[in-house]
Amino acid sequence: MKIWANGIAIEVEDSQAGHAPDGRPVLLLIMGLGMQLTAWPQEMVQALVDAGYRVIRHDNRDIGLSQAFDELGTPNLALNFMRFKLGLPVSAPYSLRDMAADSLGVLDALGIARAHVVGLSMGGMIAQRVALMDRTRVASLTSIMSSSGASGLPSAKPGAMWALLGKPDGDSHAAIVAHYVRLYRAIGSPGFPTTEGDMLERISQSIARSFRPRGAMRQMAAVAADTGRAKELERIASPTLVLHGHADPLLPFACGADTARRIPGAQLVGITGMGHDLAPGVVQRLLDHILPFLGTCPHA
Repeated sequence: MKIWANGIAIEVEDSQAGHAPDGRPVLLLIMGLGMQLTAWPQEMVQALVDAGYRVIRHDNRDIGLSQAFDELGTPNLALNFMRFKLGLPVSAPYSLRDMAADSLGVLDALGIARAHVVGLSMGGMIAQRVALMDRTRVASLTSIMSSSGASGLPSAKPGAMWALLGKPDGDSHAAIVAHYVRLYRAIGSPGFPTTEGDMLERISQSIARSFRPRGAMRQMAAVAADTGRAKELERIASPTLVLHGHADPLLPFACGADTARRIPGAQLVGITGMGHDLAPGVVQRLLDHILPFLGTCPHA
């Protein structure tokens, strides 16, 4: 369903849509760079619902079925990457703060005062921003395969970075699918391999729903421009769980460890064999830690 949040149109999936609220604690899931709300595996969403949570997902701005910002132009990623590596300011069409305000706007539009917030990759960075913007709204924070954004952290492996920055070899459906297959193979979990059939099905369904690469480029610029977040993380007061794969080629494990170190009282869990994806085996490992953690956090 489409809602108006933070002054823009946001696509939302609510596990209690069409039903009267029954007092379930709310879980807000925030997806990563260029990924749609459908990238949260259905088995993960269902497990959280079965555990007693109202699960809300949304397409971040500029992706999926949420509002596009094509009028803001396309960033020069090569120049932004160079400036980022040199520690120079990066300009972006909008900020991670704006995207965090979108997430809070989703809660506002749905009349939700407080939620557990789970973010993955860029979504983890947005979730950190949400917790910094309004600590009263965040019952707990779970940051998955994400980063503090601090300078000096290890860079992505070259193959993973080139795959992320690469483009399809053409405009055909086959070329776009082949591009994403290369990307997911480069960043996937060596300990939890995804079958070719499952990968092709997920990619094809995603492309059929929406394909907006320019939006992903603007989101990437927002990530690169958010250089001050690391020094602010000490202000996060919400109970925090940091989950990160030891085999992550895009955001190495040190990125998760640094996030946990900077947030007071944060729990850090490393998962052997996990890369930078949500393979079925990875999903179960994440749930094995997320559900007990949420059980220790006050909902109200």
